[in-house]
Amino acid sequence: MIAILGKNSYICNRFNNFITNKGIQTFSIDCRKEAWKSVDFSQFDTVLCPLGIAHVSTNPSMESQYYAVNRDLPVEIAKKAKECGVKQFVFFSSMIVYGADKSVGSDFIIEASTTPNPENFYGKSKLEAEQELFKLQDDNFIVTILRIPMVYGPGCKGNFPQLLKVAKKSPFCPLIHNKRSMIYVDNLCEFLKLVIETKQSGILYPQNSEYVSTVDIIKIAARYFNHKIVFIRCFNPLIKLLSKRFGVINKIFGTKIYDMSLSPDVSKYNKVDFETSIKECVAAFK
Repeated sequence: MIAILGKNSYICNRFNNFITNKGIQTFSIDCRKEAWKSVDFSQFDTVLCPLGIAHVSTNPSMESQYYAVNRDLPVEIAKKAKECGVKQFVFFSSMIVYGADKSVGSDFIIEASTTPNPENFYGKSKLEAEQELFKLQDDNFIVTILRIPMVYGPGCKGNFPQLLKVAKKSPFCPLIHNKRSMIYVDNLCEFLKLVIETKQSGILYPQNSEYVSTVDIIKIAARYFNHKIVFIRCFNPLIKLLSKRFGVINKIFGTKIYDMSLSPDVSKYNKVDFETSIKECVAAFK
């Protein structure tokens, strides 16, 4: 049986539906107010841990909360899981452990030799959680770390729905050809299933089989929205200049990718191609 820590998160709900449809039993654990402490973990083979404060903040008053939720809680639960005989603990880390996006025009390519360099509470707390969890690993307790890039899919939150809104309503969009490592939520579910079945350990880098461009997202989505949108270059110099001061621009138009050598089995779990994934997102967009 698979235990999923946390309830009602986007990825948790999607994976729960995905895996139960394949006849595999799951159990969702509410981790608020220490409810997890009364759960008997001995009944589980694998524990999935997507716990974490999702948004990024620079407010110093939030620092202790980030470390409590993103680092301390997963480690505490992992210790109990190990004591109860759980075989595998899968921790959802993030691409953000490598630091902020670079300005538009400066490619950020993450390779095996790239050293994590988080710049905020979110990234630092995730990286420290990774380090503490690996200390628990032994021959009987597998620790799997997933440094996940941006996850998108029907009904997701964050920046992706804003791109769909542009594709549906905007008359024009900047023509900047960037590249991003991203993963469609159903491909991530396939990846998780593979990781659990094969008991993979170590740090893993799931991603789509092709890099994603913001322009391509908007262009394909606009086509399925039956909306005409014009791509223009005239604002590109201004966007590049502003990207040096405003990080949100880099998230939209910057290049940040995992070298494909970090994801050697990408074809095994990429069941949904990029265009189909956008089509499915458009169909569910409101």
